[in-house]
Amino acid sequence: MTIPIAWTAAREAVLTAAHEQKAQEPAASVPLFEADGRTLAEPLVTLTDLPAFPTSSVDGWAARGPAPWRIIGRVLAGDTAKPLTDDGTCVEIATGGMVPDGTTAVVRVEDSSTTDGLVSGEPRRLPDWRRQGEEAAAGEELLPAGTPVTPGVIGLAASCGYDTLVCRSLPTAAVLVFGDELLTSGTPGHGRVRDALGPSVPSWLRRAGATVVHERGPVADTLEDHVAALRAAVAAGAQLICTTGGTMHGPVDHLHPALAELGARYIVNTVAVRPGFPMLVAQLPGGQFVAGLPGNPQSTFVALVSLVLPLLAGLAGRPMPESSTVTLGADVPGRGDFTHLALVTLTAGRAHPVGHVGSAMLRGLANSIGFAVVPPGTEGRAGDLAQLVPLL
Repeated sequence: MTIPIAWTAAREAVLTAAHEQKAQEPAASVPLFEADGRTLAEPLVTLTDLPAFPTSSVDGWAARGPAPWRIIGRVLAGDTAKPLTDDGTCVEIATGGMVPDGTTAVVRVEDSSTTDGLVSGEPRRLPDWRRQGEEAAAGEELLPAGTPVTPGVIGLAASCGYDTLVCRSLPTAAVLVFGDELLTSGTPGHGRVRDALGPSVPSWLRRAGATVVHERGPVADTLEDHVAALRAAVAAGAQLICTTGGTMHGPVDHLHPALAELGARYIVNTVAVRPGFPMLVAQLPGGQFVAGLPGNPQSTFVALVSLVLPLLAGLAGRPMPESSTVTLGADVPGRGDFTHLALVTLTAGRAHPVGHVGSAMLRGLANSIGFAVVPPGTEGRAGDLAQLVPLL
């Protein structure tokens, strides 16, 4: 009998395995316009001072010495400013314009007056211009490797001169839905159930940052079909293959024999968590990961947040996904030696358990924000802080 691994240890194990696999893959330079959603493979270091030259924060006058100042020119954004060499002179300057060397003050246009070509006015207490290198000095590290690339990161990279970013590739995934009993259209009945996972799991994977390159279901309940389906997913280029159902050892549960035939090794084989107990992650000889998810829908999503989220983080070159905390608004029972992931919703700022949370039910899941984590050997009490793992 396989002894289940603790929930926290299982998540760390799959994250580590994915990081080790990702480290063997070369990073690539990606144009800024294609980098969104990827992960930095190298630190983002400034190629120049930020700003690269002193710039005006306002429309007004760049002046030297005491007022009044004689106007000797104009500096617009994009111009190269000539130095101010004489006291009592100024240039009209636009927001974003280069502040000339020799400037001692920038005066806002609304704080000034002009008479006979001479400008008078008072600069404000805080300077209205940005000094060179005020944001960062050339060569300074702005972001470490492993940072997710967001529009803000892209903008920062562009501002200091990057045209491309060295990034990790986006994880690729496949979904295989096992089960002869499944219908792919119409209403369930007469011993057949509607496949709820084929449409939903790929959507969840995309939200988690994966590119879904292959989908198949239902896969017939034979060993031969399971092996063939796994091989097809590998051929399609999937780094992660999510399967649903067949994680136990019943008469039509063929995932374990299929993994054995393909020479896979287990990273995690059963996790001490409820619901969702029969879940696994294995690695094929080619490096691809197989995440065996339970066939009951709610248990499937427990396995997704428990194992697939950290696995995808590792395949993206990122650390363990961050979780938040919530204050429980009602008691949540423990599950003895198992971690309990309890579906909750927010009401008046507190997390309350929802109804309809049987392993085969999706109604409670559809009305939830995520899972509150109740560690082994504990009970959740109203008013306690609890870790929250979001559903995405």
